[in-house]
Parts: sequence; C-alpha cells; structure tokens
Amino acid sequence: RDVAVTGVQTCALPISLAYALSSLAGFVDAIGFIALGGFFVSFMSGNTTRAAVGIVERSSAGLVAAGLIVTFVVGVILGSLLGRAGKDRRKTALLVVAALLSIAAALASLGFARATIVAATLAMGAENTVFERDGEVQIGLTYMTGTLVKLGQRVAGALAGGERWAWIPYLLLWLGLLVGAVAGAAMYPLLGLQALWIAAVVAAALAFVA
Repeated sequence: RDVAVTGVQTCALPISLAYALSSLAGFVDAIGFIALGGFFVSFMSGNTTRAAVGIVERSSAGLVAAGLIVTFVVGVILGSLLGRAGKDRRKTALLVVAALLSIAAALASLGFARATIVAATLAMGAENTVFERDGEVQIGLTYMTGTLVKLGQRVAGALAGGERWAWIPYLLLWLGLLVGAVAGAAMYPLLGLQALWIAAVVAAALAFVA
C-alpha cells in the first residue's frame, strides 16, 4: 500500500520500504548509542539536548554531541546531492547509505571505532534523503516525534468520526524503529560495531529492490 505518511498527499510513497528503513535506522542507532555510551547516530534531537547540557556543564559531552550533529547534516547534504545526480534518486540515495554502512562496518573490522561512528552517522543522515521530493523530505526515517504526533492526531480523528484506520501507518513506522533498535541492542553484545555488516547488507538489498 502506498500512502503519504506526512499527511500531505503530494505523491505516492512505498510505505513498506519506509518501514524497513525505519527499522534499519533503529538498528544502527541502538548500536551507536551503546558504543558511544549515550549518544545517538540518527536521533539528533537527543544529541542537541546532550550538547546543550554539555555546554552548561562545560564537559566534553557537548563537543561529542555537536560533532555528531554536524556529521549527520553532512550526511544529509551528501545523500541529497548524490541523489539528485543519479538517474533514480531513491535508489541512488539507498546505494549511498549502503556504501557508507559498508565503510563503517569495514572500519569496525579494522578496529577504527571513531571512524566507524562517523561513517554510520553520515549514513543515517543520507538515509533521510531517500524519500526526498522537490527538496523536501516526505518521510522522516530516523526520528519519530512528528510521526507520533501524526499518530495521535489520526487516533483523535478516528474517535471523532473520521477515517478509522488512518493512524496505522504511523504506528507501524514507529514500531519499525522500535523493532530495529531492539535487534541492534541484541546484536551489539555479540558482534560489537561489526554488527553494522548486517545493516550494510540490508541497505544494499533495499537498494536492489527499491
């Protein structure tokens, strides 16, 4: 089924791909969160709060969070520019994500933990450009605040006599992130940062079927 998850019917979007990419983001973010001891590679609202607290407390945490934010934005820029240059914007963006995650996993295998986090953060920034259209992101894949707001609004609409099941796509998108994060947290004790190889393979597969 294709829906416009933003609630604005500007184009038909393959929602099943969005669910998969949301799970991928949760998987990578959980791995990064554990490896970094409480920082995020995809959820920049959390890093913004960490940066603010770090500034007030004059701790190195502020610099770490700020660095992750800048890296994420660079990933968005990279994904957007390369996506525009490709013949198939969505597939090109997915290939960028797969390439960056492969680089991250390879760096993890070589023992370069910091460089691994940089590459993974770039990948998460680039992932948000997969559903870019006319310079605007149609579906946010690595952050769920807006999705949960839409979920609440659609539930309220259903209770008020509106469309009964309009809230389900938003719930599934959030659940995708949750399930992916659970999987990432479960794999980290077993594989460490090398669990990113799983994410790289999944991203490549999604690019193939996009």
